[in-house]
Amino acid sequence: MRTDPHPALVNIQHEVRTHFGWSYERDLNSALGLQEACDSHPFGDRFGWTPRHRVATLEAIQTTLNEASTIVVVGAAIKKEALDQPFDAGTVFVAADGAVGACLGRVDVACVVTDLDGEPHLSNAVGQGIPFVVHAHGDNDEAWKRCLSKWATTGGVRLVLTHQTDEAIEGMHNPGGFTDGDRAACFLSWLGVPDDKIRWAGFATDRVGPWSGTTHAERKLAKLSWMARVLSLIDPGWAKRCIDDD
Repeated sequence: MRTDPHPALVNIQHEVRTHFGWSYERDLNSALGLQEACDSHPFGDRFGWTPRHRVATLEAIQTTLNEASTIVVVGAAIKKEALDQPFDAGTVFVAADGAVGACLGRVDVACVVTDLDGEPHLSNAVGQGIPFVVHAHGDNDEAWKRCLSKWATTGGVRLVLTHQTDEAIEGMHNPGGFTDGDRAACFLSWLGVPDDKIRWAGFATDRVGPWSGTTHAERKLAKLSWMARVLSLIDPGWAKRCIDDD
């Protein structure tokens, strides 16, 4: 069952905006634009982008996660060999953005949580039929426009839409969090997944992972410190359940 996110997981979005000097209005405009682009797309019904299709996609993801015995959340610092180990039957994976590139051909991915930085790995995941939890924020509006246009030429992709504003936006959700990695954790928490069912892989906080999209290294490290803070709000013991800890 989906629940309201803990207020701290949403409030921290305001702290992050203040820290980096980002605009709330741009976050809101991007979210509303993505909603409108999906809701009004002439082939949205065929592609699975309409509100009713997005509800069905969310419910399918939730069913997969509920039925899993273990959920491994895969971050951008993942090493491929960490995914080559044998996993128990019933284990599924949630990939943060470009980390899906390490997962493809190795493990079963329930969904990708992404703000669309992680090409070319995202396009490869689209080809595998993996659903995307796509996030709108103030400086990725060109990215989601470009991706929707690209996906429209290849038959679409199943979508769930998220945002980072206080407004209730129909057909979109704000489970809390900031980076793709910690937003994946917030997404699972929002869906009611218990902490002890989750394992973590590729969640380094002291280096930029090889599966990160194009980014400014110094700023990315600052973002990772915020990620660790969000994860600790959800689950103070998360670091003890990292399967690839060096």
